[in-house]
Amino acid sequence: MPTHHTKASLIGIQHLLAMYAGAIAVPLLIGTGLGLSSEALTYLLSIDILMCGVATLLQVTMSRYFGIGLPVMLGCAIQGVGPAILIEQQYGLPAVFGAVIAAGVFLMVFARLFSKIKRLFPPIVTGTVITTIGLTLIPVAIEKMGGGNQSGENFGSFMTLLQAFITIALILVVQGFGKGFIRSISVLIGLVGGTLFTMLTTGISTQPIQQATLFQVPKLFYFGMPTFHLVPIVLMIIIVTVCMVESTGVYFALAELSGKELSTKDLERAYRTEGFAILLGGLVNTFSHTGFSQNVGLVQLSKITSRKPIVIAGSLLVVLGLFPKVGAVAQVIPEPVLGGGMLVMFGMVAVAGLRMLSQTDFSDERNLLTVAISLGFGLGFNMMPTLFAHFPEAIQMFTSNGIVMSSISAVCLNSVFHINKRKQNKMSIADTSL
Repeated sequence: MPTHHTKASLIGIQHLLAMYAGAIAVPLLIGTGLGLSSEALTYLLSIDILMCGVATLLQVTMSRYFGIGLPVMLGCAIQGVGPAILIEQQYGLPAVFGAVIAAGVFLMVFARLFSKIKRLFPPIVTGTVITTIGLTLIPVAIEKMGGGNQSGENFGSFMTLLQAFITIALILVVQGFGKGFIRSISVLIGLVGGTLFTMLTTGISTQPIQQATLFQVPKLFYFGMPTFHLVPIVLMIIIVTVCMVESTGVYFALAELSGKELSTKDLERAYRTEGFAILLGGLVNTFSHTGFSQNVGLVQLSKITSRKPIVIAGSLLVVLGLFPKVGAVAQVIPEPVLGGGMLVMFGMVAVAGLRMLSQTDFSDERNLLTVAISLGFGLGFNMMPTLFAHFPEAIQMFTSNGIVMSSISAVCLNSVFHINKRKQNKMSIADTSL
């Protein structure tokens, strides 16, 4: 019989594996999108792994001011991919991390306020935003399935697409026939299997692993001193607010599984911790963090709500992040394989949003309009960023990001319609009383 510590360690490793593919996806997407060197991308991946561990440990423990004390894993937020690339193109990479630092400080300062305005983010808002996130990222996955560069000679070749579809097929097989924990790491299994297939057929380059140093501690301002500009900061604040909304859903789900009633104070500590983790991440050059929903499924599956496995998983992430060769392994994954895995991940994100929307009363046409307009803005403006080409650059930074536009429109429309609804209800009550 395994000891209690051994069982906790095994479950901790399972939590690490369940979130790993999602955690490395963000720095991979941003790093390749910005054309970073292999060395810089290795640092980005390593520091991301390490800071996921730090953020998790901060959140899982509980003190007077920090930590929600639930078995939650935090990872790099996929919502930040588009904005980070957009900010870098307009203002440079130091501005990305300046915006991350400022957003972290903002979330820490206004943690108490956010804990009291949950009503602004009902399922209709969170579901719309998360659906938009999944759908706007799918084209990125499709491009990677073809090889990552549309103008490349081999883009969409038979072998490239075969690698992508084998990865997808492996994920589907594991999801369809696997059980328990194996199903929870189906994407990771698909990425490993697709990489092995590519290695046996066309071969892969292990140069990033060979070039990576054995040990490296986090460096302050690795990509240069951060710069602070108003528009990127506002953009990143919107993104961390979206992340916070997603995290809130994770916290409530875990609280229900743990038999705990979440108070406003609990949420305040959770938001403050997220802000602090984002601030630390910006200082050593990584991105915003959010609660990972895939680990909620693992808690539900194992029925173990103890925080000890999460502490072990977070500690392992910190240790792994100190060894750049571990981070460099992710660079070995071929683009088509990564695209196949991302297609499934982003599709699952979109479906998670649709599941939230299923809680909405669509017999009310105001709800229909809120979702229709917000999805239309989110997807449409993202596909046609030049629509606002004649507007000031500051406005274009927002209108060209579908996630931001979807978030703003969903919150505003829902608030306006429901204020009007409350007024109508009061009038009808007054009429009946006459």
